[in-house]
Amino acid sequence: MDEEMKSIEKNNTWELVKLPKGQKSIGVKWVYKTKLNKDGSIDKYKARLVVKGYKQEFGVDYKEVFAPVVRMDTIRLLISMAAQKSWSIYQLDMKLAFLHGELQEEVYVDQPPGYVKTGSERKVYKLTKALYGLKQAPRAWYSRIDAYFTKAGFLKCPYEYTLFIKLGDNGSITVVCLYVDDLIYTGNDSTMFDAFKKSMMTEFDMRDLGLMHYFLGIEVMQSPAGIFLSQKKYVLEILDRFNMKKCNSVSTPTEFGLKLMKDEGRKKINATLYKQTVGSLMYLTSTRPDIMYGVSLISRYMESPTENHLHAAKRIFRYLKGTVDFGIFYAAKANGNLIGFSDSDFAGDLNDRKSTSGFVFFMGSSVVSWSSKNQRNNRLLFCPLRKQSL
Repeated sequence: MDEEMKSIEKNNTWELVKLPKGQKSIGVKWVYKTKLNKDGSIDKYKARLVVKGYKQEFGVDYKEVFAPVVRMDTIRLLISMAAQKSWSIYQLDMKLAFLHGELQEEVYVDQPPGYVKTGSERKVYKLTKALYGLKQAPRAWYSRIDAYFTKAGFLKCPYEYTLFIKLGDNGSITVVCLYVDDLIYTGNDSTMFDAFKKSMMTEFDMRDLGLMHYFLGIEVMQSPAGIFLSQKKYVLEILDRFNMKKCNSVSTPTEFGLKLMKDEGRKKINATLYKQTVGSLMYLTSTRPDIMYGVSLISRYMESPTENHLHAAKRIFRYLKGTVDFGIFYAAKANGNLIGFSDSDFAGDLNDRKSTSGFVFFMGSSVVSWSSKNQRNNRLLFCPLRKQSL
């Protein structure tokens, strides 16, 4: 907590003032977190001061809040490209990223619990920069780092606003991908890397993590043969969490020809637990396209789940038990051809007769994008269904 307060003060995030008439201050609280190493061991304990953003009032405390977030498809595509070209991928960790964002609004917050200034108990802090918890904090941070990349000569992808590219002499290139405060970069010129890293560490408070090993909960193994992505540690965690660690494994994530219905007359189960189950499995689809259809199917019944739906969810866990080590491998020096496939059933949903469509895209021999979901509209002809899936 002391370290967090020192960082906030060092960053000139706020100033202690009397609350102006007609203004209101927003409460703050401490949030505690345990950071883990890539092997699951404890790295450190963190305390973060956050604003109670749910008490902010639109038009008074904030206006615009949108900030782009990179898609997992883009991250996988970047990793695939790096593997094909035998490029290494490196990672930087931004410390207190949101504190770098400049605020446009006038915002006041209470003094933090445990750190109230003696003799100034009735004063509040006026924010000059963003704090975690503010609704506009992500937007303020993105605006700040976007301006930095533009000034540093990077070009922003017009289709993915968190992907930046810088071209150097003799075909040298650096590609940077940003996920909020986590940053990965790759390319073909170590000199450009060193200059980029030095510039970033001068401009922001950053930690050099070296080669990317663990990103967004995904284990990354880089080798001369290619790059392997997996979520083995996460699979073991959810098997344990949902009491499926000792279950018998099966060879497929869903039964052949499985059809689920709302089953209003069947025995209901705990909806909260079911939502947690589906959410945990949905996160796993980042590296497991083999469970995408099954997870998509069970996610349609979160409003009123029954034992049948839970049985289908447990089937996926049983499949995971026997495929813990599965992941995606991006081979080095593979061809870079983009190949896509799509398909659809016809009025397969027994509840509303909507069709289920899916697609998968490969970069060379490695999968980079996939989906399986109900189509929004009913179609009378089969051919348009396949087009709509794309």
